[in-house]
Amino acid sequence: METAKTRILLADDHALVRHGLRLIIDAEPDLMVVAEAADGAEAVEAVSAGEIDLVILDIAMPRMTGIQAAREINRRAPGVRILILSMYDNEQYFFEALKAGASGYVLKSVADQDLLEACRAAVRGEPFLYPGAVTALIRDYLHRARQGEQMPASILTPREEEIVKLIAEGNSAKQIAETLFISVKTVDRHRANILQKLGMRDRLELTRYAIRAGLIEP
Repeated sequence: METAKTRILLADDHALVRHGLRLIIDAEPDLMVVAEAADGAEAVEAVSAGEIDLVILDIAMPRMTGIQAAREINRRAPGVRILILSMYDNEQYFFEALKAGASGYVLKSVADQDLLEACRAAVRGEPFLYPGAVTALIRDYLHRARQGEQMPASILTPREEEIVKLIAEGNSAKQIAETLFISVKTVDRHRANILQKLGMRDRLELTRYAIRAGLIEP
């Protein structure tokens, strides 16, 4: 009897990257790309429609980052496994991905070697960590054990992060309201709260924050 294939959603804003990854995945007998998305919001919608076992999310996408999308997918469809695909060997992004509910973090530079193993590990319910991430995890654990610290939570709520990202991408309050299905007044209120929380004054400072927090690419 034929084993059921793992149904995969591939989300990356570069069509060429999606095409390359699809070729690698579809060549395998147990894996199959059944849907593609060009940004995080599209990925969330596709998962909500069902029939997806595993989502591969690029970390840096317009409208909604891979980490924001992972958080939302984890909330809506906790049974769906998530892998974050990133060009950044960055501890902060790696920890944020784990906090958002991702099963693994795969570097784009070695995706041709690691992606298939990561997909299968995620389906088995096992984490997939590249060697640098394992080192970071151990170092962080030892540091916290010595200091008796908890990992710092993000100062902004997920909704506030969405709004910071959209502001930094140059969207007007009206465009943000339409994208998030909220009123312009609500956008303005969120913006005022964000500026107060972060101790900032304007869009330029918010854009710098968005780059540092990995919400947009420099």
